[in-house]
Amino acid sequence: MHVMIFGCGYSGTAIAKAFMADGARVSGTTRSEDKATLLRSQGIDAFVFDGDVLDEQLSEAMGSATHLVQSIAPRDNGDPLIRLVNDRLPDMMPALQWIGYLSTVGVYGDHKGNWVTEDTPCTPVSGRSKERLEAEEGWLAIGAEAGIPSAVLRLSGIYGPGRNAFCNLERGTARRLIKKDQVFNRIRVEDIGAATRFLAAHGFGGIYNVTDDLPGPPQDVIVEAARLMGVEPPPEQPFETAELTSMARSFYGENKRVSNAKLKAAGFAFAFPNYPASLAQLMQSNSWRG
Repeated sequence: MHVMIFGCGYSGTAIAKAFMADGARVSGTTRSEDKATLLRSQGIDAFVFDGDVLDEQLSEAMGSATHLVQSIAPRDNGDPLIRLVNDRLPDMMPALQWIGYLSTVGVYGDHKGNWVTEDTPCTPVSGRSKERLEAEEGWLAIGAEAGIPSAVLRLSGIYGPGRNAFCNLERGTARRLIKKDQVFNRIRVEDIGAATRFLAAHGFGGIYNVTDDLPGPPQDVIVEAARLMGVEPPPEQPFETAELTSMARSFYGENKRVSNAKLKAAGFAFAFPNYPASLAQLMQSNSWRG
């Protein structure tokens, strides 16, 4: 097995580690030579990719890849990899057996706190979520045309070692924003890696929500992390009067509970199904700083 990961960042590296644990060869792209050197130190065959040009070395590595994971966000002109490969994918990747595309639960839009499943119609609000939905459709179409299983993984709020409420509390950047009835789902980064490996190993295509079991108010996560750290949580702030970036404010414009029942019914077991147990594990293992 040779896995090619376009966009080997936080989630991409977790996916790489999941596949390497099974003995797979993993190649990955990043945007700088410094990051490529770091990836190589972790056993990943890394290439610098700017989103515009597939150089000769990267193209050669793609030729032997059996599994493709695309996690690079769309740009102004759409998904960068679709733009470069599109109907040439079977010729460029003749050994390809499975495609995975990392998307976001943001494609569902706002559902007033109600539950959504993979069958719920998507009504994305933000421009970036609309672009993700277009990319999803593109990758599903490419897979169908090539006769290759293509899976879309819709991810909720990502956290894990080095990126979590403990880190925010330590840095003094944690905020306890209060917006009535607001809930979010989350997903531990290691579960993203494991879910990707699971779907690839079984050759599953289609759309899957990769998210935890416990959607809840964001301020509750901060309070639980503070309790585990033995510190006082930051004071409550009304969302309406808080100073936020436009992107941060847009996240609060979407309110939904996302079901992971389809992925679990397929046979996947989450290692970190809820944030209280996950935060406790990060603290107990002293791995929260990364």
